[in-house]
Amino acid sequence: MPQLPDQFLFSLFLTLRVAGMATVFALIFGVGLAQIVARYRFPGREVLDAVCTLPLVMPPTVLGYYLLVLIGRRGVLGAWLNEHFGITLMFTWQGAVIAASVVAFPMVYKAARAALEEVKEDFEHAGRTLGLGEAEVFFRISLPLAFRGILAGTMLAFARAMGEFGATLMVAGNLPGRTQTMSLAVYSAVQEGNDGLANLLVGVISVVCVVVLVGTGKLVGGRGKF
Repeated sequence: MPQLPDQFLFSLFLTLRVAGMATVFALIFGVGLAQIVARYRFPGREVLDAVCTLPLVMPPTVLGYYLLVLIGRRGVLGAWLNEHFGITLMFTWQGAVIAASVVAFPMVYKAARAALEEVKEDFEHAGRTLGLGEAEVFFRISLPLAFRGILAGTMLAFARAMGEFGATLMVAGNLPGRTQTMSLAVYSAVQEGNDGLANLLVGVISVVCVVVLVGTGKLVGGRGKF
């Protein structure tokens, strides 16, 4: 069996690390904001929903620019972190996580909102009459009932984070051995004429995406059985 190139192994493990952490962040913030939008009525609700959905339709390079303005060395948050803690997020794998989180977030948010809106409020009201607090109602009633939809969105978010390119390139760069994820490695391999590596990377990404889509389809398609 031929030995896998070190470049491929590094890109694979970095991609899994970045996508995994980005999915966790997208899950936490996506479900939290989905619950707020799905269950509460307040001024600016539609605007908040639009902002949460924006990364789905906005070009990744534009998202990357916004992130540069926010976490760049002279950005609003980036300058403060650098000045007070010596933390620099630009051209680091942590920056790649932030970029992937922003891009993957709407996948969880949209799926979680739809799933939470399908939970009958009568069940939640029953829990409150039994003395459950709002947090207990959410974790013991709403979340379990919406679990399938949220899981489907989480799987899509992971696949989207794995394939993120534009925002990651602007924030983390394309540094081999440091910030080069699989999608960036494909781009570099094609530019260098390394068809063997490009085919290997594309094959792995394609298989993962197909598996995620099939799994998501089974989750969504089977929701009516429960």
